[in-house]
Amino acid sequence: MARLFFLTALTMLAFAANSLLNRAALAGGETGPAAFAAIRLISGALCLAVLVSLRGGLPRLAAPRRWIGTSMLALYVLGFSFAYVALDAGLGALILFGCVQVTMFGGALLTGERPTPARWFGAALAFGGLVWLMWPGAEAAPDFAPALLMVLAGFGWGVYSLEGRRAAAPLGETTANFICAAPVGLLVWLVLPDGLTLTGAMLAVLSGALTSGLGYALWYSVLPRLDATVAALAQLTVPVIAVLGGVLLLAEPVTLRLVLASAVILGGIAFGVLGQRKSGSSGS
Repeated sequence: MARLFFLTALTMLAFAANSLLNRAALAGGETGPAAFAAIRLISGALCLAVLVSLRGGLPRLAAPRRWIGTSMLALYVLGFSFAYVALDAGLGALILFGCVQVTMFGGALLTGERPTPARWFGAALAFGGLVWLMWPGAEAAPDFAPALLMVLAGFGWGVYSLEGRRAAAPLGETTANFICAAPVGLLVWLVLPDGLTLTGAMLAVLSGALTSGLGYALWYSVLPRLDATVAALAQLTVPVIAVLGGVLLLAEPVTLRLVLASAVILGGIAFGVLGQRKSGSSGS
């Protein structure tokens, strides 16, 4: 149990680090979003391919459900990168993982799970917090376009996480998804070419090889060993880590609206997850 807790905590740190690395590269003008996303996917694919080869060979790329993992990974990485052109690291992570929870909740319904009233209430509260966060008001809401891109990234990551619960060989599945998604990222970069410095390339490689490639392989390995509700609850720590990292490392501001909306979103999700666990049923 202690080892599982440690691995889960390490994975959450990797998720938060992705937000910080991406935002640092874009905010500093070290790279454009298309370049960062492409290099992130390519470096992740190369790192994982080498690791899998050393352990006995590359995975089968033409699996029946491969298109799901590939398309959702590409949607997540591209939406994530383009959204961080305008969003702070903590705000982006908050929108991302709020939408992840909504997506996983919807996935639970589609697979026949029957959520408790607590889960319904928590999901409604969290969704209301997201709407409030992005609603125009006295305190500036995030721009609609980057917020929408992060919503799409959250949908992609939510589906990708649901798909990961099926993975029999986590490292191989993650490797295959990255290999198949890398050409998509490269194509977008060719269509929408943008700038790239050596520092930007290094940040993208670090994000792709370490906090994405190895981080996601680790996530796929722990997902089958976690209750879905525990997996959802664990991800609630990511926006908090990202907000703290953004303030300490990137000098990002923290507004009252962000703090209050964060409390509503995370409180609603936590209420739903913990309420579902107390009822003895399994949710997403």
